[in-house]
Amino acid sequence: MPFCVGVTGGIGSGKSRAASMFGELGAGIVDTDAISHEITGVGGSAMPAIIEAFGDSVVAADGSLDRAVMRRLVFANPQARKQLESILHPRIREHARHQVAQSAAPYVLLVVPLLLETGGYRDLIQRVLVIDCDESLQIIRARQRSQITEEAVRAIMAAQLPRQQRLAGADDIIRNDGDMAHLRHQVTVLHQRYLTMAAGAASKEQG
Repeated sequence: MPFCVGVTGGIGSGKSRAASMFGELGAGIVDTDAISHEITGVGGSAMPAIIEAFGDSVVAADGSLDRAVMRRLVFANPQARKQLESILHPRIREHARHQVAQSAAPYVLLVVPLLLETGGYRDLIQRVLVIDCDESLQIIRARQRSQITEEAVRAIMAAQLPRQQRLAGADDIIRNDGDMAHLRHQVTVLHQRYLTMAAGAASKEQG
């Protein structure tokens, strides 16, 4: 298995943007949100189980998951959320494990929004990187990106770890409160550190 860094952060913290910068420098990127979209898309492998559990009301006209309907359902009903997670999480982990194992990059970033909440990837990762920003900025960014209400963003944030707990679980932290240049500088510094760590881990395995 390649050297693997788990990346997490609250909604709107900028995980995807930071990960794409690492990717531009040569890191492998495995994004569990992208996997989730794939398996709940048209013909997705999770759709039969979702339809069996929740019925046709959660299915969009094209046969993919209607995310707005499902979002309302799971935030109003904790039991429904657990049921959805029991369908999605094992499938996402299986895809993620395969993608990490197949990567030829010097190291891999595994982007998992609920990495610290679920603890489901501990056997795959050597480091935890938290992308962090002020909560007020999280709300602004999430609303701009997803066109959802502040109430909906706060509900999502409430389902995630409190900010200080998330930071306490980090090996490395990137502060994404500034401009793109500031973010890119932090990414570049960490990229060099991860290359060194990955090379060290590889030589230890060979030795």
